[in-house]
Amino acid sequence: MLSRLRNMFRVADLRNKIFFTVFVVLVYRLGTHVPVPYVDFAQIKALQSATTNSGVVGFLDLFSGGAITSVSIFFLGIMPYITASIIMQLLGVVIPKLEQWQQEGQTGQKKITQWTRYVTVGLALVQSSGLVIALHEGKRGLLGSAGFEGKDMIPGYNSYRAALIVMTWVAGTALVMWLAELITQRGVGNGMSILIFASVVSRMPAQGGAMFAEAGMFKGVVVCLVGVGMIVAIVYVESGQRRIPVQFAKRVVGRRMYGGQSTYIPLKVNQSGVIPVIFASSILAFPALIASATNWKGLQDFANKNLLGNTTWIYIGLFATMILFFTYFYTAIAFNPQQQADIIRKQGGFIPGIRPGPPTEKYLAKVLNRITLPGSLFLMTIALVPLLVFKLWDISQFPFGGTALLITVGVALETMKQIDSQLMMRNYDGFLS
Repeated sequence: MLSRLRNMFRVADLRNKIFFTVFVVLVYRLGTHVPVPYVDFAQIKALQSATTNSGVVGFLDLFSGGAITSVSIFFLGIMPYITASIIMQLLGVVIPKLEQWQQEGQTGQKKITQWTRYVTVGLALVQSSGLVIALHEGKRGLLGSAGFEGKDMIPGYNSYRAALIVMTWVAGTALVMWLAELITQRGVGNGMSILIFASVVSRMPAQGGAMFAEAGMFKGVVVCLVGVGMIVAIVYVESGQRRIPVQFAKRVVGRRMYGGQSTYIPLKVNQSGVIPVIFASSILAFPALIASATNWKGLQDFANKNLLGNTTWIYIGLFATMILFFTYFYTAIAFNPQQQADIIRKQGGFIPGIRPGPPTEKYLAKVLNRITLPGSLFLMTIALVPLLVFKLWDISQFPFGGTALLITVGVALETMKQIDSQLMMRNYDGFLS
């Protein structure tokens, strides 16, 4: 292992990419601790010490690495960019123009990226406007703590100060988006995933210490063992795939013979990754976010009673149902059996024992539906285990949340695979070899 670590820094190009990625992550982490102007710093420190995993702040703080409770310039973090990327990917199925761009290769991808940036800025503007009002009025749905309800986090609130804070958060979101794209272009791994990974990992030591202080040594050790078991399960399932063999017929072009090769289509057991969990969490946090920015009494009562704290049976039931739904929904979008069958047919290939065309499409859809079921049950189990621990042991701090572990382990595996491919290209042994 030590020799393989040394190999990473022997390659000048790879070494520069790693150092650049670390530098950008440090800049991002520094920005999460720089507060915006005109906020009450004493209230911020009190919120940091009192906040738990409950409320909208608990979910958003996971992806911002503490920028929410610091009320920093990166208050919204990477979430608007994630939401915009998901929206553009989903709209690509229903809007013909976007679907056309997706098929144009690099040129079309540049257009999609540009529109994703526009959508990100628009979402950041809307979210920051509502959150400024929520901080001013001390909405419980945002803060997740009854002790801060009604407290003004922005003394001397007026339209000028509110507009300045909103513009600062929108600019911070644009800067985070740029940093993520820089990592993707010039660093190692996917920039958006790397920033989320850094945010999630940065919160784990503090949450682990708070969990031991609240639950005691015995429960703390049991929770750590549960976390290790979840990590092993995530690695095992994330690596699992169903390989569908594809055979290509021989054909003669001029004086040369092409084809006659065999390959396979790798269908992952967890085809949708962590997206269903993020979708489900975002939707369940949305009513509380709307309630925090409005005076809708009925919605506020429902959110405070059923959606805050993440430990009610209604929340757990809705969370599990949404994970199952979005797993099938996103898998159907990410992998199109009809398109894949058409590509195989055009390339002169076939699945042994299956006729090209519609029979191949039906076969791929059948296999995909079969492996999606255990994948969705796996995601649901990983996401619900921490919530059940919350419910049964009355623990408010849990460092091994299902979403956090799925993100950290998934990003770590993908980044290691990318570094591995760089080392293998230069005849070095990789981590996974």
